[in-house]
Amino acid sequence: MVAAMETLAGKTAVITGASRGIGAAVARALDGEGVGLGLGSRSGDDLGLDAVARECDVRDPQQVEALVTATVERFGGLDILVANAGVGSYGAFLDLDPGHVEEMIDVNLKGTINAVRAALPHILERGQGDVVAVASVAGLRAFPHESVYNASKFGQIGFLRSLDHELRERGIRCTNVCPGGVATDFALEEGRGRTQESLDGMMTAEDVAEVVVFALTRPRGHRILTTSFRPMSEASWG
Repeated sequence: MVAAMETLAGKTAVITGASRGIGAAVARALDGEGVGLGLGSRSGDDLGLDAVARECDVRDPQQVEALVTATVERFGGLDILVANAGVGSYGAFLDLDPGHVEEMIDVNLKGTINAVRAALPHILERGQGDVVAVASVAGLRAFPHESVYNASKFGQIGFLRSLDHELRERGIRCTNVCPGGVATDFALEEGRGRTQESLDGMMTAEDVAEVVVFALTRPRGHRILTTSFRPMSEASWG
């Protein structure tokens, strides 16, 4: 007998980094599944959706807490967290802007921790739910000129893998979604080491959103711990 897929309609999700790129694609995909949304981003954009939207810098635990509280008040609870907010900067370690170094650790790793700390008590009240981190293949394999970005993503993945040990028996699934290159405006700002030309052949934000939805709709009897995927144009690096 084939287990029934999880139905998302009527559930509630908080998404960080939701105003553009992967976060916006995940928001639109979940909205299409009938999920009530709390969207956090530095701009506070609601994407034109019927959602709670707040300005939210994940480095500030109080801002994350405010987003979660507003979402729970609107929808009556919380089932899903998608910790998506992230930043990057690439180059030789000693050439990295010190501000970018701090930002990568504070947003990618500590921001995920802040989001989980705010959301998890509400998800536990439901008796089951999902915590998803949009991580990266850079959290599974080290790459040249990505030392601090690698460190932040290895930490993010390790954090969720440890949480899985704590939360599995309480009905909470913890999933790391680890894409390779995605053609968004991520790290295209001056001095971050990524160029428009490098986006050729990469996956789309919608490709990643499909994987997030896939993970969330698996039968409750099993969980996806970590899933990695890359465009065919990109070498596997082992």
